[in-house]
Amino acid sequence: MEKDALKSIRKLSQQYAFTSIQMHEAIGRKAGLSGTDHKYLGFLMEKGQMTAGELSNLTGLTTGAVTGLIDRFEKKKLVKRQFAEDDRRKVIIKPNTEKIMALFVPLYKEFRRKSELLLASFSNNDIKIIESYFSKAIEIMDETTNKLNNK
Repeated sequence: MEKDALKSIRKLSQQYAFTSIQMHEAIGRKAGLSGTDHKYLGFLMEKGQMTAGELSNLTGLTTGAVTGLIDRFEKKKLVKRQFAEDDRRKVIIKPNTEKIMALFVPLYKEFRRKSELLLASFSNNDIKIIESYFSKAIEIMDETTNKLNNK
């Protein structure tokens, strides 16, 4: 790949990341959350119920920060704390999927519609290339994250 093409892709990738952060901050604010809280709520939606310790490991937040995060979510009735049946010392965080979806679906509606139209404009071969790029980029980011976290 040419140096100029590589430089251009790198710049677009950085701009995409920055713009994504800005959009998620705006969506989070509109939902009454910070952008990071909004994304951490997304972890709970994607992974399902988990302990505070598991959420701490997933996010890299301290257990104290996770407690504050869960408190904020619980106050808005977006999650519920529940004792584990096998060990009452363990608290399970259960996302309220219905409430979360009701909050975020309207905020993502137009973005989702436009994104689907954009993807529909690409050929099947283009889609495979885009999928390949994202899959491999995610692997590289996971590897980098794990290395930085000494895992």
